[in-house]
Amino acid sequence: MNNYINPKYQSKLKKRKSRSVKTLFSRLIHGDKVALSQAITLIESEQQKHQKTVDELITSCLPHSGQSIRIGITGVPGVGKSTFIEAFGKTLIQEGKQVAVLAVDPTSSVSKGSILGDKTRMQGLVKEKNAYISPTASGSSLGGVARKTRESIILCEATGYDVILVETVGVGQSETAVHSMTDFFLLLKLAGAGDELQGMKRGIIEMADAILINKADGENQKAAKKAQMEFKRALHLYPEKNSQWIPKVKCISSINNKGITEIWDMIKAYQKSTIENGFFNQNRFEQQKFWLFDSLNQKLKQNFYDHPKLKSKLKIYLDKIEQQEISSFKVADQLYQYYLDSIKEK
Repeated sequence: MNNYINPKYQSKLKKRKSRSVKTLFSRLIHGDKVALSQAITLIESEQQKHQKTVDELITSCLPHSGQSIRIGITGVPGVGKSTFIEAFGKTLIQEGKQVAVLAVDPTSSVSKGSILGDKTRMQGLVKEKNAYISPTASGSSLGGVARKTRESIILCEATGYDVILVETVGVGQSETAVHSMTDFFLLLKLAGAGDELQGMKRGIIEMADAILINKADGENQKAAKKAQMEFKRALHLYPEKNSQWIPKVKCISSINNKGITEIWDMIKAYQKSTIENGFFNQNRFEQQKFWLFDSLNQKLKQNFYDHPKLKSKLKIYLDKIEQQEISSFKVADQLYQYYLDSIKEK
């Protein structure tokens, strides 16, 4: 196959393959954006041969991570997340911060493709020297959050980014996953969209550290103020947070840059308060525990379904289920027992 590769390119390909973890890591901690993109692409790879390299790289980066403030941003499609992130990101850069945006695009369940258009939607921010935007396909992971977003946060922090913005696809389930990997959780809402009660039912408000009523400009300002009061009243229905932080509700206009600076002041106040009462570091530790158990669940699940003999048995049982000869619950019990017996034999 290599005979069909241009000899000049083939030599470049060999050099590229020979790049060690040490070299990539060295470039990362010196703020190399290209190296960061290469590293993120590497951890998103589904190929098993890349896993060892990924593990070594993440382990090397760990001592250089954890110094950022991680901010989760969610809201339904059309609420203006990208516009807000661009305005917020520029404000942070003016404050002397280095900003990384990990934006997760929904993957089509039909075509399995993603648009990955965040760099197009944030044309101003992408040109900033101290900004980095990484659009990622959500894949089949729970709630539309990319499976490797957590590792990407570590890489971005090791590269020197001190504010990490994690944008969710806003499809209902992703909020929980992003909440488990960020320090501060922003929920964007629209006035008069009729989803105030829906938001309460889904429990998103309970996770939010701040609710931002976006597009509070022009004729929409009155409706935004009304929505602000409704959400403030709703927050009183929830118990006190472990962080002892009282969630705030604010009206903003991303397109007019109204209220954006105040958002950063609020997050700094939250960080100061939670560091002082010990919640900030304890929450980080709880998140690491969550990631551990989540990773174990993923590996156990993969090991179960990759079992060669189990695959053939599963096919047989699926036919029996279709013919209504056995229940799904009984099949689950029998397949699990078969899996345990096969482990004991080894």
